[in-house]
Amino acid sequence: MNKTILVGIDFSDCSVNALEHALSIAEKATANVMLLWVNKPDNTRNLYDIKNDEIRHKAEKQLGQLAEKYQPKLTSGKIEFITRKGKVYSELVAAAEELDVFLIVIGTHGSSGFEEFWIGSNANRIVSATERPVITIRGGVDIGRTINNIVMPIDSTLESRQKVPITALIAKYFEATIHVLVTHTTSIEDVRARLMEYVNQVDIYLSENEVKFIIKEVDAGNITDTTIEYATSIGANLISIMDEQEKPASNIWLGPYAQQMVNHSPIPVLVVHAKDYVAGISR
Repeated sequence: MNKTILVGIDFSDCSVNALEHALSIAEKATANVMLLWVNKPDNTRNLYDIKNDEIRHKAEKQLGQLAEKYQPKLTSGKIEFITRKGKVYSELVAAAEELDVFLIVIGTHGSSGFEEFWIGSNANRIVSATERPVITIRGGVDIGRTINNIVMPIDSTLESRQKVPITALIAKYFEATIHVLVTHTTSIEDVRARLMEYVNQVDIYLSENEVKFIIKEVDAGNITDTTIEYATSIGANLISIMDEQEKPASNIWLGPYAQQMVNHSPIPVLVVHAKDYVAGISR
């Protein structure tokens, strides 16, 4: 049975851009694509003096048109759609669980005749509320590029390595190279040595799974900025991070840093929940 990728749609250019990225992954992964539109009644009533069922019918018509337009690009699966009513982030997370999706893909901002669904907090709420991997894509990202280079920062926490299997899987789909970005955030030798032990485990995993990779060590004051700068310099098509990584006291990722990446990266960001994909990487 095919896997399913869930795509949040609000009919903005940003969300259609996310759909096109999802289709490129679905074609490689032999996956189906499910489009989800959420009606948030309070806001839509303020925008339109029409009944909610009329709004839903209009949305369903547009979803059908999108599915028909893009189905030829997905030869290995089907494009279907559903609509739900309620809070965008909670309905999307609930649908992901019910459908047992392989991946969620969303735009991180955009406006449409219905509502500005994905601005700021919704994208971050989805990332924090789901245990499914999420790819977030800001508006204006080049939809024509395939995935050739993936940047995967590794820090000194145990959780940091949990993103390796899903990142490796996507890399294999596209025959992409993973750039393992070793982010040293302290001069303490014990911490640096532990980090290099983790990197060695990542090396073994990627080698055993025949994934192309490069290891790059950097000293990073701010992992978000360092990662984006490096990813931009090599023309990366994806950045892979955890929703939890080093805490600010020891240096970097918890909460606000992952949000910074989602909100500011000009490159699509894969966010992996800290409890997922632990099997197979810890040795």
